[in-house]
Amino acid sequence: MKVDGGIGGLDGAAAMAKAQEDEGLDGLWSAETGHDPFVPLLLASQSTERIELGTGIAVAFARSPMTTAMTANDVQLASKGRHILGLGSQIKPHIEKRFSMPWSRPAPRMREFVLAMRAIWDSWNNGSKLEFRGEFYTHTLMTPFFSPGANPYGPPKVFLAAVGEHMTQVAGEVCDGMLVHPFTTERYLKDVTMPAIERGLAAGERKREDFQLAYTGFVVTGNDQEKEAAAGMVRSQVSFYGSTPAYRGVLEQHGWGDLQTELNALSKQGRWADMSNLITDEILETFAVVADVDDVPARLFERFGGVIDRIGFYVPLGGGPDAKKQIVQTLQAAA
Repeated sequence: MKVDGGIGGLDGAAAMAKAQEDEGLDGLWSAETGHDPFVPLLLASQSTERIELGTGIAVAFARSPMTTAMTANDVQLASKGRHILGLGSQIKPHIEKRFSMPWSRPAPRMREFVLAMRAIWDSWNNGSKLEFRGEFYTHTLMTPFFSPGANPYGPPKVFLAAVGEHMTQVAGEVCDGMLVHPFTTERYLKDVTMPAIERGLAAGERKREDFQLAYTGFVVTGNDQEKEAAAGMVRSQVSFYGSTPAYRGVLEQHGWGDLQTELNALSKQGRWADMSNLITDEILETFAVVADVDDVPARLFERFGGVIDRIGFYVPLGGGPDAKKQIVQTLQAAA
């Protein structure tokens, strides 16, 4: 199992990336929150040699396939073939109200977005005529002046963030991997996510061994004080994600669908503390591995072994640097 870290913002990005490469991590993910997700990866590419560098995620529908293909191609070139383009759809209010971009049928649009990028990369790398005509995107013009030419490292891998079955199936059909949302459970992953991926792989005539599942999971470990702090952070995040209508299906898998309605109502009132208080110990332990440091790897393998190919940690691991090193090395050794 590969083990990944993260990189945020611009200050110290290169040094942070180098430190995590030196720790032996396999990949770094950069999120699109207060900064563009690609720029920190460019900085990281100049201070590292081995570690993979991914966007986790870049908002696809805030961009066009052409602009995304160009940026990802540049990061792939700068990193000498270590880029993973992680895409996500975001939700309708953000796309329309924050980015002022169109929203329509996210799963079919995303499928076409990825296929359009692949057509663009093919035109650059193989000289094929750009002739992509779809329902949502049309790309039919590429002149030598605007082409970067063939990338010696080829196109980057494309991962897709997904929760629902339709987007998950798209990931299996047209992508190289999937970013499993932190708001998932062992039952949802095995009963809903994996069957959808298998349907997608079958539709794309692809093999499971050529597809990676990356998961940034909740782990609560360390001493009593560290566990308490981590549990508080996880309760807050689970309550936040649980308030989102699009993620209701995860809760319904456990018979907790009404919790989503209650969380959503509280979120509209800004009652964040009250939302966290609704996350019981049972819910916490369903979404997070809660264990002593020595038991964390075994508990992770118990839940995700044979399913997840690479893992990261949503909250800092307690127990100090030695504990983190122990967990990382144990997970990697079992690959």
